[in-house]
Amino acid sequence: MIKRVLDEGIKTYLFRKKAIIVLGPRQSGKTTLIKQILEDYSSDTILLNGDDPTIQQILTRPNTEQIKQIIGNKKLVFIDEAQRIKDIGITSKIVVDNFPVVQIILSGSSAFELSQSTNEPLTGRKWSFQLWPVSWEEWQNHIGYLESEMDLENRLVFGFYPDVLNNRDNPVRVINELIDSYLYKDVLMYGNLKKPEEIQKLLQAISWQVGSEVSYRELGEIINLDPKTVERYISILEKAFVLFKLPSFSRNLRNEIKLGKKIYFFDNGIRNGVIGQFMMFQARQDKGAIWENFLMSERQKFLNYTNSYAKSYFWRTVQQQEIDYIEEVDGKLYAYEFKLNEKRKVKFSTTFTNNYSAEYKLVNRSNFRDFVIQKNT
Repeated sequence: MIKRVLDEGIKTYLFRKKAIIVLGPRQSGKTTLIKQILEDYSSDTILLNGDDPTIQQILTRPNTEQIKQIIGNKKLVFIDEAQRIKDIGITSKIVVDNFPVVQIILSGSSAFELSQSTNEPLTGRKWSFQLWPVSWEEWQNHIGYLESEMDLENRLVFGFYPDVLNNRDNPVRVINELIDSYLYKDVLMYGNLKKPEEIQKLLQAISWQVGSEVSYRELGEIINLDPKTVERYISILEKAFVLFKLPSFSRNLRNEIKLGKKIYFFDNGIRNGVIGQFMMFQARQDKGAIWENFLMSERQKFLNYTNSYAKSYFWRTVQQQEIDYIEEVDGKLYAYEFKLNEKRKVKFSTTFTNNYSAEYKLVNRSNFRDFVIQKNT
């Protein structure tokens, strides 16, 4: 089993008289992680599957006495795919308020459904965690430095979903299954969308623009949708943990792009699967885009798992001067340029350096671990 970074983090929050909510994309390993955590409490745990119609019926608006009967003498209740259960937030609130020795854990693969149903009832009563596909740090810790070094190009192409890592002899089939069952079916259901071909075309258009500034209007022109619809679809794909946006950084320069955005995939395998491009890394024309998406997705995992409050941006001017990535931490700016080739020299934009006090770093093939792995591991 691949040890996940969140394992110890979640354990430290058990039995603090609050609900624990674990969100993340389907097939990212949420259920496996929580079951591992609960192994030490196996005799005191009740496991409930929100996909089960009987469980849905039993847990929809039960009263306190009914909940007492369901829990019995158990000390830990785990409800998987909790977003399937109507008013699960209210049920969880009853557990937290009336059964202080009981720990309730909810997991879900739909951020907007589970968050919507739990945010108000569980205000001040929950700890939230997000689990992504396996991180580079977790993978390297699992197989070792040398093997992970040799495996990097495979990960750049096929990504880090647990099922992909467990089936390295046939990753394409696994990725295509993920896309068909999770990407299209789940996203359509969660977003109440009726036209899968529009989502497919939008994802393909975004895939080819990874690392570049995108415009909703231009995306809409490519796939024949209005900008508002494009914006709504992208919002749904964000909440389903498929994509994330990077806004532009702007403070006081007249020629800075102020409303631009980049869009990345949380997993390289999904990005490559959407466009059906699985040729090996060295034969590809999009190596730079794949490298940047890998670094950005891994950095998001890193920031999330380290509970960082860093704000993330890119920077560009109308004259096409640019910085790949900027982080702001407690008012301090850190500027990063991404290059695959460690021999490639980089000169940071003088417009940026002359106007902003920042720490400048180059991230390349030889030092990328410093960018994506916690220093104390």
